[in-house]
Amino acid sequence: MAISIRRALASYRSISGALRATNITANRLSSSSPIRYENVTCSPQTNNFLFNCRRSFAKGRRQIREEDDDDYGNATSAVNVGPTIKATAVSQMEAAIDSLSRELAKLRTGRASSGMLDHIIVETGGTKTPLCRMAVISVLDPKTLSVNPYDPNTLKELEKAIISSPLGLNPQSDNQRLIVPIPPLTKEHVQAVCKVVAKSSEDVKQSIRRARQKALDTIKKSVPKKKDKDKSASAFSEDDAKRLEKEIDDLTKKFIKSAEDMCKSKEKEITSS
Repeated sequence: MAISIRRALASYRSISGALRATNITANRLSSSSPIRYENVTCSPQTNNFLFNCRRSFAKGRRQIREEDDDDYGNATSAVNVGPTIKATAVSQMEAAIDSLSRELAKLRTGRASSGMLDHIIVETGGTKTPLCRMAVISVLDPKTLSVNPYDPNTLKELEKAIISSPLGLNPQSDNQRLIVPIPPLTKEHVQAVCKVVAKSSEDVKQSIRRARQKALDTIKKSVPKKKDKDKSASAFSEDDAKRLEKEIDDLTKKFIKSAEDMCKSKEKEITSS
């Protein structure tokens, strides 16, 4: 079809050029000579041929534009959104697990942990700063922490912040650092901390399930509707959607199990200390 259009267009241009040259020559001769020439007329066959060429040319241009539009639409709809949906869900679930890990590190157990003091806020000169940004926290032994401030002049503020925290710790000044002994947990404290762990577990599970639901909603919106299936050549079919939904469900189970294992390990650490 395209070849026929090109041939017709070439013929049309050749004949038009010849007629135009004839008219120009006739006009020049008429202006330089008193002899009058009659207008050059074309035969009916020539007129029909020119008319058909123009129609074919216009039809060909319209067809090319439609094909370009179709190609653009197909290229747009053929994008496979599956990997993006999966990557987003994984990122959100990993963020929930990281948040749980930070929350569990804040809980006091009978064993010393450098993360126990990370959430404590120290106020110096009207500015509130996390303790972990003002000092190096290290574990001396399973029952003792060491706090070495970057600025020795802030030692009093660090000591005051640790004492006023809900951890029930009593730091002792040792030259330019603080020694923080970890006292054994009482039964009431163990029960209270275990409740906090259980609540943290439920919160992170809900966050993981929300990430799963968002992914499933996006998958549902990405599958072409029945009335649009014939018009689009989407690279994301119903089979791909079902396969991706299963992968999202497997990821959800995996991250929920990881959260449960972390909480069980923390509870064991609390009760055994």
